Amino acid sequence: MTDPIADMLTRIRNAQAVKKDQLILPMSKIKFQIAEILEQEGWIEKVAVVKAKIKKNSNSIFDQIHIILKYDKQGQPAITSLKRISKPGRRIYVAKDNLPRVLNNLGIAIISTSGGLMTNKQAVKLGIGGEVICEIY
Repeated sequence: MTDPIADMLTRIRNAQAVKKDQLILPMSKIKFQIAEILEQEGWIEKVAVVKAKIKKNSNSIFDQIHIILKYDKQGQPAITSLKRISKPGRRIYVAKDNLPRVLNNLGIAIISTSGGLMTNKQAVKLGIGGEVICEIY
């Protein structure tokens, strides 16, 4: 797999399309940080790390990310659009003056900065730019 972040976003989109309550993903630090940002901003209900159970005859089992998806009272998903911006074939970097505004600041963009992953709103407050990972609204 060349782009695990795109895989994560696609799994979330697919789970919401079939109205799944929860989702389990392979663990990585960046995917967990993205999921934590989505939880803090109110786009998903809860995120947690499920520790691997060590089995006797198993070669290796890895930790997993457990995400509980969020829906409104009518059953519509909280996330309308989840789009990968910077891809392995074409990286998109922005300066502090050109940070994206998603849906007139109703949505968020996740930015990878020198201070770690953060939303576009946090990056504007801190006055730093970086790589635009994805947009959510």
